[in-house]
Amino acid sequence: MKNGERPGWLVRRVPAGPQGEQTRQLLVEYGLNTVCQSACCPNIGECFAARTATFMILGTACTRRCPFCAVGKSSPQPEDATEATRLRTATQMLELEHVVITSVTRDDLEDGGSKAFVRCISELRNHCPAVTVEVLVPDFQGDLAAIDRVIAAQPDVLNHNIETVARLYPAVRPEASYARSLALLAQGAVSLGGKIKSGLMVGLGETEAELLQTFRDLQRQGVHFLNLGQYLRPSPYHLPVVEYVTPEKFRYYEQMALAIGFEQVAAGPFVRSSYQASRMLRGVR
Repeated sequence: MKNGERPGWLVRRVPAGPQGEQTRQLLVEYGLNTVCQSACCPNIGECFAARTATFMILGTACTRRCPFCAVGKSSPQPEDATEATRLRTATQMLELEHVVITSVTRDDLEDGGSKAFVRCISELRNHCPAVTVEVLVPDFQGDLAAIDRVIAAQPDVLNHNIETVARLYPAVRPEASYARSLALLAQGAVSLGGKIKSGLMVGLGETEAELLQTFRDLQRQGVHFLNLGQYLRPSPYHLPVVEYVTPEKFRYYEQMALAIGFEQVAAGPFVRSSYQASRMLRGVR
């Protein structure tokens, strides 16, 4: 379905209840950010009601200007040495079993923010040994020493989103590189004992052939898990939606990705990078 009014399958009710509000209050109390809020994730109600969240470290201001993304673009904030401790305390208070940690892109930092990821992973390993840890990292401008630093902290899942097909990178990710992202994922697959994950948006003008080629490119780099979701325009100032992909087409793409060789695939209009991440790690479909 081409661009126009949103189709019915993209209308959903946001679950309400005390657990979701308790999660919001706890995040405010500990001064923590979530990508759920900053990126206007459509699953925020469901995840908060289930007492889960993807923590976003290193502030809420991104140094890049990707025209698809709702995360704020402004002067970055100084690093906060207490952030890892506060994240760990919130994890304990929410009684989480699986924690996802992501960040804004911090090209202003010499290490790209990789040491902040290490601090958070180490804090959880030292105080919450039963918790599984997933990191959703930026590309660190291709600095493999930075990604090696994160890998050495031994997250259970290393996630980096390829986001779109190679042809659309100049329009969708003008400050990133398709080849650079593939190289980061390949480095993770070589060095990490855990799982490698990546994800894409559809509806930006990609063709089916381009999408399947991207699947193959990711699988060749050693990616185990794949997420595929519909791009939804955050505001009139962001890239327009070219196509609303039907649920039936998502099911087709899921089957094609599994046939290509991914261990786990989540595909659907509302699927996002960390949606039901713990289920994917545990092999639950």
